[in-house]
Amino acid sequence: MESLVEEFISFLERDKRLSNNTLQSYKRDIEQYIAYLKDINIHTITKTTKTTIIAYLLHLQKKGRATSTISRNLASIRSFYQYITKSDIIDNDPTIDLESPKVEKKLPQILSTQEVELLLEQPKCVDLKGYRDKAMLELLYATGIRVSELISLNVSDLNLDMGFILCNKGTRERMIPIGSMAINALKSYLGKARGLMVQDNKEEALFVNVNGKRLTRQGFWKIIKQYKNQAKINKDITPHTLRHSFAAHLLENGADLRSIQEMLGHSDISSTQIYAQIAKNKIREVYKKTHPRA
Repeated sequence: MESLVEEFISFLERDKRLSNNTLQSYKRDIEQYIAYLKDINIHTITKTTKTTIIAYLLHLQKKGRATSTISRNLASIRSFYQYITKSDIIDNDPTIDLESPKVEKKLPQILSTQEVELLLEQPKCVDLKGYRDKAMLELLYATGIRVSELISLNVSDLNLDMGFILCNKGTRERMIPIGSMAINALKSYLGKARGLMVQDNKEEALFVNVNGKRLTRQGFWKIIKQYKNQAKINKDITPHTLRHSFAAHLLENGADLRSIQEMLGHSDISSTQIYAQIAKNKIREVYKKTHPRA
């Protein structure tokens, strides 16, 4: 069975051109499945049935694997069986009509307005890095752009006089308004810090690292973790947290979903509707805490 796994991975690499990480994920999932088969004394893939696969999924469940992990394992196993069926190694694919376990969509972690204020207060404009970090965090929360979009911004994407930025990353260009606090932070950074940080006058990047080059996603991740710890915020903060908080706070304050969808750059409004669920949950919490007969 091991040789079949190697053939399958070679097929994915050659014909599907998958990334190395994806290939390793497929290989790991199927090797674990093969190990399980051997444990239950099945040494030939032709001896497996739909019942075998269901038993394996239940085995993963008993081991405490997350629903998303089990679902991913089934997807890998399904692809493997499709390959060996088309290769005429087995006659019938046992994964046909086998349903994946439903994965609950987790609501994103958001910060309260007080926590956002606390986080944004952390960068101090006493050195070049402080000016830059203050401008980055203010801009993220003001616009809800992705971190990948933030670090891709060029100076030419700003129009501070009109109060907006142009976001060109992705399939569509978006013009997003920014508020006075973000504008002031950006003006301070551009006027007092960026020129001293940049070593090449031809550098277009808006936000640069200490070497004067475009800041990376990993670099930003370290920055936000530092300020989260300084602010003593106990929630898990990711580079996406300010984006989620931006959307949730807009909705709480009366913005409509379509406008939020446009600002976030979601192609499908179903991606934006998760913030409506967050708002509903908050209303429930407020009701339970404040209604005398809740």
